[in-house]
Amino acid sequence: MKKLLIAASLFAAASVSAYAEDLTGKLVLYTSQPNADAQATVDAFSAMHPGVEVEWVRDGTTKMMAKLRAEFEAGAPKPDVLLIADMVTMEGLKQEGRLMVHEGADVAAYDPAIMDKDKTYFSTKLITTGIVYNTNAPMKPTSYKDLLKEQAKDKLAMPSPLTSGAATIHMTALTSNPDLGWAFYEGLADQGANPKGGNGGTYKAIAGGEKLYGFVVDFLPIREKLKGAPVEFVFPEEGVSAVTEPVAILTTAQNPDAAKAFVDFLISEEGQKLAASQGYLPAHPAVTAPDGFPARDTIKLMDFDPVTALEQDQANKLKFSEIFGG
Repeated sequence: MKKLLIAASLFAAASVSAYAEDLTGKLVLYTSQPNADAQATVDAFSAMHPGVEVEWVRDGTTKMMAKLRAEFEAGAPKPDVLLIADMVTMEGLKQEGRLMVHEGADVAAYDPAIMDKDKTYFSTKLITTGIVYNTNAPMKPTSYKDLLKEQAKDKLAMPSPLTSGAATIHMTALTSNPDLGWAFYEGLADQGANPKGGNGGTYKAIAGGEKLYGFVVDFLPIREKLKGAPVEFVFPEEGVSAVTEPVAILTTAQNPDAAKAFVDFLISEEGQKLAASQGYLPAHPAVTAPDGFPARDTIKLMDFDPVTALEQDQANKLKFSEIFGG
């Protein structure tokens, strides 16, 4: 019996190995990753699956989705795999029946809250949004509510949810929190906040001292602080929101086997270590966070439901525009 079990195990291992070696053809990836990260991701996958030729196209999620929508309209979607910013966009594609189920994907180690229960999209990292402040600021905030104090009046910068997907997720998470709600955003408007642009502009305004407090994605201040920038990133006591850069396979994928292997790589420990080496907080709880980040198990994620967020997206953006006059 023992010999049979060993033989079965060897056969299974050989089958997996053969499957990996047999992967060939072209894999088309559409991604919103920065160019250097996308190239490193493709290079690492190609090293494992040299028989697969990866063609990748990079743009921001909004522009990438506009391109993909045009392809849907023409009846000729090109990508096998999408690796884009947020779960809400993926949830919309899922509800349209655009995403393939990858039943064999191993998500056992992950927080179920960041994975689609139906296995059509899979989070690959945690890009959180919390508070950033200039280290010359008089107040050291620990709570979102600290931004409503007098010391922060007219000293706030924040990206606009009308521009930034991460800011949209953040707005949804905060306004869904019963202790904050829309009253918090109304309070920010009373404080003189003028949300505009993306995270890069917000970071520069605070690092440069033009403003002293705000919201921003974690890796900008954490990386720059290590280089000596006068900034501090705070994981507030209420928690942080997160975009999770999910990956998914289109139902129209021309090379589904290679696409599944690409997904498997990204959510494997090896793929998660690659994300950490690029300076991002890995989604896999067993993979060590990069320098500058606290331990993964000390970071509290705010509740976020992509289904509800998708349903409320337009209403939330309208409410935001009413508050800030955007």
